[in-house]
Amino acid sequence: MIDAKAFWQKRFNEHTKETGRYLKYIFNGHIAVAMIFFLSALAYYYQQWLTELPENFPTAMIVGIAFGLIASYSPVRTLLKEPDLVFLLPAEHQLDDYFKRCLYYSYVIQLYLVLLVAAALGPLYFASYPEQGTRYYLMMMLVVLVFKGWNMMANWWMLKERNLNTRLWDQLIRILLSIVVFYFFAAGELMFAGVVTLLLFGVTMYNYSLAKKKPGLVWDVLVEKDQARMRTFYRIANMFTDVPHLKNTVKKRHWLVGLLLKPVTYKQSQSFDYLYRITFARSSDYVGMYFRLLVIGGLAIYYVPNVWVKVVFAILFLYLSAFQMMTLWNHHRTIAWMDLYPLKQEWRQKAVLKWLFQLMLFQTFLFGLLFIVQWNPFGLLLVWGGGAIFSWLFTQSYIKPRLT
Repeated sequence: MIDAKAFWQKRFNEHTKETGRYLKYIFNGHIAVAMIFFLSALAYYYQQWLTELPENFPTAMIVGIAFGLIASYSPVRTLLKEPDLVFLLPAEHQLDDYFKRCLYYSYVIQLYLVLLVAAALGPLYFASYPEQGTRYYLMMMLVVLVFKGWNMMANWWMLKERNLNTRLWDQLIRILLSIVVFYFFAAGELMFAGVVTLLLFGVTMYNYSLAKKKPGLVWDVLVEKDQARMRTFYRIANMFTDVPHLKNTVKKRHWLVGLLLKPVTYKQSQSFDYLYRITFARSSDYVGMYFRLLVIGGLAIYYVPNVWVKVVFAILFLYLSAFQMMTLWNHHRTIAWMDLYPLKQEWRQKAVLKWLFQLMLFQTFLFGLLFIVQWNPFGLLLVWGGGAIFSWLFTQSYIKPRLT
């Protein structure tokens, strides 16, 4: 006989210990200070932009899409592991209390998303619809919480369905209905919002009726989804610290590999140059993170009006990108040939520093192009000059001492 409550407490403690160990590295002092500055600057210019908000701005559409996506994104964390497919599957009927606690935990842990989106869109909504007032906006947030509960239960019931296409269509329909509801709600069309709400409730009850006909949960799907979420978390954590049990995926990306390897010759002294360039191109972590930071930084630079803040944002995203790419040094830590081949260690350090410096220079160059588009020669000189100096100083004074 399994004590479902004690089993849940054990799994929950293991999960919080595992994630807490990596969260302290993700939210370290450097990243925290950088993000506080970035968010503070965005909040200031966001408030400035709201004072000049156009009358025909599609606020209702933006609020509807944001709240609809947040309400419909309601995954269930079961904290199951692969051996559970063998040892717990026969005892599924004893785990009702365990899965109830999984649902409660999943709901509560996702509330921060609702609060963040509501806090971000609140000033925009009040600027567009001042007649609605705070009470109406709070009521809309309450509806988001109710819809999130509905969607979470619908997701849970659909986890008894093995057909992937059925689950995807169900998810898509509920997302669209949620977006439409909150669009009408934000626009003050409560009657239309009520009609679409009835449709969403009907879809949810249909999911319940389908689940009642299924004999039990699809355990392999539950385990696969939970492992996928943990892999996502580990990939993020791996940008800040070493995650030994992370399984990295490799992608071919022939065009990118060919482009990056053109300057590399077949000299023995450039072996590590070849290795780290091809690692950057084919690994599932580095290219995505680099270009995401590039796009976010570019958008911030383009839309912020003050030239000095533009330059600070450019330096900030250069720092964030280089800080993330530092993990290239430890990427091949478990491969023995790194120590067995007759290659000098200073070649390895030189290759990493050179590649990181080149990545920072390329990012600096692209940020400078935004100043050309806006025809701001002074800002262009500041970014290209300041970015080049910062890139050199950061790689030599901060990264180099840590490559040991």
